Order: sequence, then C-alpha cells, then structure tokens
Amino acid sequence: MNEHRVRLARVALGCLVEPGRRDLFELVSTEGPEGALTRLCAGDAAAAEVVRSRLAGGDPRELARRQLAAADRAGVRVLTPEDLEWPGTRLADLARISRPTLSGGTAVDRDTFPPQCLWVRGTLPLAATVARSVAVVGARASTPYGDHVAAELSYNLVRKGYAVVSGGAFGIDAAAHRGALAAGGPTIAVLACGVDRAYPMGHAGLLEQISEAGLVLSEWPLGSEPLRFRFLIRNRVIAALTQGTVMVEAAARSGSRQTLHRALQLGRAAMAVPGQVTSATSVGCHEELRKPEVLAVANVAHVLEEIGRIGADLAPPVLGPERPEDQLDEVESRLMDAVPTHRPMLSGEIARIAGIPVRVALAKLPALVTKGLLEERGGAYRLPANRADRR
Repeated sequence: MNEHRVRLARVALGCLVEPGRRDLFELVSTEGPEGALTRLCAGDAAAAEVVRSRLAGGDPRELARRQLAAADRAGVRVLTPEDLEWPGTRLADLARISRPTLSGGTAVDRDTFPPQCLWVRGTLPLAATVARSVAVVGARASTPYGDHVAAELSYNLVRKGYAVVSGGAFGIDAAAHRGALAAGGPTIAVLACGVDRAYPMGHAGLLEQISEAGLVLSEWPLGSEPLRFRFLIRNRVIAALTQGTVMVEAAARSGSRQTLHRALQLGRAAMAVPGQVTSATSVGCHEELRKPEVLAVANVAHVLEEIGRIGADLAPPVLGPERPEDQLDEVESRLMDAVPTHRPMLSGEIARIAGIPVRVALAKLPALVTKGLLEERGGAYRLPANRADRR
C-alpha cells in the first residue's frame, strides 16, 4: 500500500464529502480510501453528485495536494487514521452509535461515523492528549454562575492531569477553555469550521491561545464555513474523544444536550451540573438529571469519581466542621441535652430528665466540665454562655 497515495485519498475524501457519512465509511471499509475515491469520482456511489459539484472537473489528488500545501503554510497538521497520533480507539466507537433513518432518526443520527482526517493547529500529540480528557460543554448564553462553575471545574481538571475539550463557542465553552488555560494545562477546541477561521470572531485571541497551549482541530478543511448543521455533526467528536462529558447549564433546546446524548450512546460518563430550578439556562441540565444514567456533579472530585480509577478516585464525603460534641458517647450526649441553657441544675435532676441513672450522671458530668462543655457551680451544672447561644 502506498502510504502517500492513501493519505492523499483520505484528505480528498475529507474535502469532498461531509464528515460522518455512513455510506462513505462503508465504501472505504470495503474498497479502501483509494478505491472509494475512485468510485466516487466515477459516479458509482451515493455521494457522487456532491463530489462532482465540489470537484468541478478537477483532479481529487491535486485538490488534496493543494490543501496539504495550504495547511503547511498555515502551520496546520493533517492527521489520518494511518498516523500514530490518531486516537483510533476513541473515534472508532462512533461506528457503533449510528441509527438508520428508517427507524425514525435523521441524517445526523445516521451519519455518526469516524472522520477521514483531522486538521489540527498546535503541537501536542492528539492521542496522548485525549487519553486523559473530559469534555465541558454548555449554554452559549450562560450566567455568571455557569461561567464560574465551568472555569473552576476545568482549572481543577487540568491541575489533576486531564485535558479539557470543548467547542470554542461563547458562554460555557469559553469559560471551560479559559479555566484550563489559567491552570497552564492543555485544552482542545473542536470546531465546526476550518481551523484557519476564528468562529466566533470574538474568540480569535482565545483560539490562538488554545493552539499554543493545546490543540484546535476540525474535520473540515481550511476555509470551511461554520454552517449550522455542522455543529451537530461536530458534537459526536467532542463526546468520542473524551472519557466523559460534563454539561454546565443548558436550555431546554441546546446543542450541548446532544453532546451529552452522544456520550451516553458511546458508553462514556455523562454528567450535569444542577442549577437553580427557576433558571431557564439550567432546564436542560435538570431534564437530563432525571435520567438514572446521568450523574449530578458539583466539583472536580465528583467528576474524577465517575471517570477515574475504580476505588481510587472516590470523592470524599462532605462533612460539616467537627465540634467537641461529636466526640461524646450516647450517655454524655443525653446529659448535655438535659442541661438547661441559662440556669444551673443539680446532677440528680439532670439525670432524671435525661433518663440516666444518678450514679452514671455523677460519673459523667465532671468529665464534661473538664472538656469545657459544662460549667459547675456549687454542685449544679449549666451550659457556658458561649455554648448556650448555639442551642
């Protein structure tokens, strides 16, 4: 097999056919990249009409050469499944989640297959970077609460040795990327357009920072426009590359909910952050949390418990501050409850109220005084003023 020709065929297929198509995947599986390209250009395949219109009579391999040359000038790498840093195991799972349109699904449900190539800005090796990674996604119209949670989660994930993957959009995506960058660690932006295009335009600087500290990648060749349907196609790659997806704020209709659904289909961890029940930006999170397979998370410890090593990355239980009363035995606690707040009481009366034998109370009450939990005056006991105020 001529590796260079296979590479050119993969790139040409990535330029001529929209990513994820089931028919293309099956054609490449049976014919190989070169054979699939030949059949498409000859008009002997389902996507042939689209290929002809995009090729406009040109040579597909020459198209691939021009694209590779343009990528090289722009400092962009092109990865194919034959490359060592291709995350093959992760992306191969996409072939399992296709749903035929005959069962009521849409083309987006059907065309979930792995891409033919990826266009990458940044120097980090892709497969190694996503080996420990989490997707953090959510609403574009986020609230300060959502931005704070996404940034803090991402910051702490990077500090724990994980890469943060998101979509480069406004709102939660941007907060996730910035949180990861603040921690000095890797973050990956998966775009629905060419990696040479800043989309949204306001994120040109952010995407530049991401390419320097992490990776910016896309399934679409240079110059491709961010068409609306491409975002839904793109979401499957975000879910597939990572060990799990965390959704931070999502409206009832939200693309991030689709990313979470992809994670569930792929068998990845699916997590959502609860918000205020009155907040429209958390409706999607709350709806997803009604599903038993979606885990509610509030911090990085919860996320790591879901995606980390079994039995080793358990989140510590949340406990209140320890108080001296926590160290008392059952009898001592009952005696403490029986002592009045503002007036002294004799030990016999305390024992009667607590339902404790007097001899036991006589043995226990002095120890409570020694611990500073009671005051003793003339054989009677009371709570200290600083403890009486807490009752």
